[in-house]
Amino acid sequence: MGLDIRLPIGAMFLIIGALLTVYGLLTCCNTELYAKSLAININLWWGLIMSVFGFIMTTLGLKGMQKNSDSDQKKPSNHEESASQGGQSH
Repeated sequence: MGLDIRLPIGAMFLIIGALLTVYGLLTCCNTELYAKSLAININLWWGLIMSVFGFIMTTLGLKGMQKNSDSDQKKPSNHEESASQGGQSH
């Protein structure tokens, strides 16, 4: 099977979340910047939320790929099935 869509989405959220978190940490002492948001460090909080979401998506994508590879290994191919049936058709 191809690429699980959760992996690139998770990676995107992880990267953007990490950037926002770092920016929020670097600007946490700037009271003018956060005056419009009632002195709440929006960049830090949304960076953390996006990072957690990205981590969850990436983890689920990796588990899904692992599950698919495990089921592909257990499933016999058509060639193996016909050999086990002795080449007889039903």
